[in-house]
Amino acid sequence: MYSGRTGEKIDMIYWIEGQYIPESLKQINYFMRDWRSNDVTNIDPRTIDIMTAAHNLLETDEPYMLISGYRCPKTNAMLRARSSGVAKNSRHLLGEAADLHLKSRSVNQMASAASACKAGGVGRYTSSSFVHMDCGPVRTWGS
Repeated sequence: MYSGRTGEKIDMIYWIEGQYIPESLKQINYFMRDWRSNDVTNIDPRTIDIMTAAHNLLETDEPYMLISGYRCPKTNAMLRARSSGVAKNSRHLLGEAADLHLKSRSVNQMASAASACKAGGVGRYTSSSFVHMDCGPVRTWGS
């Protein structure tokens, strides 16, 4: 992944032989921090699993561009004031969500791959060219 906001990149193995690698998860937590406040939280590994599985289904070598990972309450409230598409109790607040973009795949292709995982929420934000993936209840929204 890379961050369009910070210019940072991350490329690592985070799981091997049935075990998460603690140091890798720590790096992911930092990478997916709230870039506005620099607040860091533990990103739920299930979210990373969904992102990885969807990426594998898309059969691309292009890294995800991370639009948004963790959001602190202040950031979420600010975004919510600007847009009706931001949930008050967003999974981003819990470290359970990511908004992602790929240049080589459409929002529909990305959302279809994430939905095929049957593992969490998938939101299509076609006008903004990103897909929301989270490890909450299985559900879909957007067009």
